[in-house]
Amino acid sequence: MVGYGVYKQVIMVLSLLAASALAPVLAHAQDVDAEPKTQLVAIETTVGTITAAIETERAPITAKNFLRYVDEHRFDGTVFYRAMRLDWGDQPNGLVQAGTQYDPKRVLKPIAHEPTNVTSIKHLRGTLSMARFAPGSATGDFSILLQDQPSMDAAPSADDPETRAGFAAFGHVVAGMDVVESIHAAPTDPNKGEGWMKGQMLAKPVKIIRMKRVAAVPEAAK
Repeated sequence: MVGYGVYKQVIMVLSLLAASALAPVLAHAQDVDAEPKTQLVAIETTVGTITAAIETERAPITAKNFLRYVDEHRFDGTVFYRAMRLDWGDQPNGLVQAGTQYDPKRVLKPIAHEPTNVTSIKHLRGTLSMARFAPGSATGDFSILLQDQPSMDAAPSADDPETRAGFAAFGHVVAGMDVVESIHAAPTDPNKGEGWMKGQMLAKPVKIIRMKRVAAVPEAAK
């Protein structure tokens, strides 16, 4: 007959083995429930501060590129230069655009395109999205949306390659949408811009004083 002490040791060993076997399962469950990792960035402009959460986990290529521009101060002194206005849907609608404008002293090499069907980051109100020409040509210019724009998401089944690719969304505004709206409402110059962007350029671009990583939303942006 097995003694009580031996029986307790057997039960203890079995319990430890069961806990070890369950640990990866429990850890995976926690990972599934956890929010995707992001990095906060404060965009300080002459009309106020916009704070954005950059999707370092879901859009690693685009986020790394954007944060490099931030860390190397390549955005400091650039401007919000465009306000595209749409007269349908909830108002105000459209987007604002900012960045390096292909300044050779600021711009880095283009990055690989991360479509929304891969990242699962949709083009919603407050989304940050890379400006580009062809897919894979994005560098240091980005847009912030005023309302949801599902037409900017990737559509893998579409015939048109541009529509299939969509645009690369990589973050969202967490504070300062009122600042975004004030930039969007600023006067545009009807003679500025080329092609379909004519009339969308701000008459007086809004300067980005600096961009920097932050650990929390700055008080000035709340």
